[in-house]
Amino acid sequence: MPFIPHTESDVHEMLAAIGAPDIEALFDEIPAALKVQSLAKVPEGLSEMDVVRLMRGRAKQDEAVLNFAGAGAYEHHIPAAIWQIVGRGEFYSAYTPYQAEASQGTLQLIYEYQTMMTRLTGMDISNASMYDGATAVAEAVLMAERSAKKGPRRVLVPESLHPAYRKTVQSIVGLQDIEVVTLPCPGGSLDPASLSSVEGEFTALIVPQPNFFGVLEDVDALTDAAHARGMLVIAVVNPMSLAMLKAPGAWGATGADITCGDGQPLGVPLSSGGPYFGFLACKKELVRNLPGRIVGRTTDLDGKGGFTLTLQAREQHIRRAKATSNICTNQGLLVTAATIYMSLLGPDGLAKVAAASANNLRALRERLLKIPGVEPLFGGRVHFHELALRLPRPAADVIEALAARRIVAGVSLGEDFPGFDDALLVCTTETKRVEDLDAFAGALAKALA
Repeated sequence: MPFIPHTESDVHEMLAAIGAPDIEALFDEIPAALKVQSLAKVPEGLSEMDVVRLMRGRAKQDEAVLNFAGAGAYEHHIPAAIWQIVGRGEFYSAYTPYQAEASQGTLQLIYEYQTMMTRLTGMDISNASMYDGATAVAEAVLMAERSAKKGPRRVLVPESLHPAYRKTVQSIVGLQDIEVVTLPCPGGSLDPASLSSVEGEFTALIVPQPNFFGVLEDVDALTDAAHARGMLVIAVVNPMSLAMLKAPGAWGATGADITCGDGQPLGVPLSSGGPYFGFLACKKELVRNLPGRIVGRTTDLDGKGGFTLTLQAREQHIRRAKATSNICTNQGLLVTAATIYMSLLGPDGLAKVAAASANNLRALRERLLKIPGVEPLFGGRVHFHELALRLPRPAADVIEALAARRIVAGVSLGEDFPGFDDALLVCTTETKRVEDLDAFAGALAKALA
């Protein structure tokens, strides 16, 4: 709100009316041990004039930069028509479509989204989206456990999965007594042969494609090896890559069982980290354990086609004890953008975006490897629009140096992978031109010199 009208005397009068000595008394049910006594990084309050001055200065920092960072959030071109349509009142302010008779437009859009996601992933069923990619992976693990019904309650997670996803999975499933076993990936990807050396039984194996380092995993061999040991396969994919790469439904002999990931590349702006949306799809045999909601197509009493919510297995719709999830929701506005984005680009357009991103990475790689001391971290691996490089200096220092030139150089791997302080993860999308690649290579060469 732009203006808070309550004066100190107003606050005291309201507190007196309800019999509370101060505002802190309103929160006396919270144990003292859980309360934060001070916020070290939050400054003292400012006047309106000083706040406006501060925020204008912050806004100036939000000018366009040359971005070569990815790591789960990607800068793709978003046609102007997409958010012009999304911003219409019918979409922008529409609430969750509980009343089918009043929400046919929204329901149809979600139905079309589900159809597109099943065709993209090669799965049978897609839900109406999740919070984001990280929680979608955690929900996929819980879904696999429900599908198994009984068993070891253990899941295999490769080190090549996005570190934020691994942390989220641990936070969510660890509280439900599901053991997360991390598999090392010293070569930048998971060796299918290493699965045979892991002792014990597991419910599922998570397979990222491409993985956090941009490396393509041997998904066919991993899928078959996991299925041979009775595990379900959870594919974590970049949806844009599926315009070029094999769909998870076609991995190995019988395909992955569950597919999930973040839908941000599909028409959702970076927005300083969110909001994004997660997608989750599966084989038909597992649909009863799929969290969230599904929109189905039906006919009314007059025989006319229509759309309605079906299999509403979340706690708002059924008893909480029977719900498949009580944290999942429909990120409807972002799903709307993604649906329009996929509709406008079509299969050929998505393939062109993916190919341009991959070609730009190849061109950037050639330029950067000519710089003395720059080497590929995982040589000989096939990548998709992301590449890990080893530098002769700490990556964090290089990132800071290029930031002064208004270039986002990439992501330092040392923050999540000990021993990789000199490793930099760079990314290209279709938005980069030859002059952008040259500018980055030139700036990196000067920073290292």
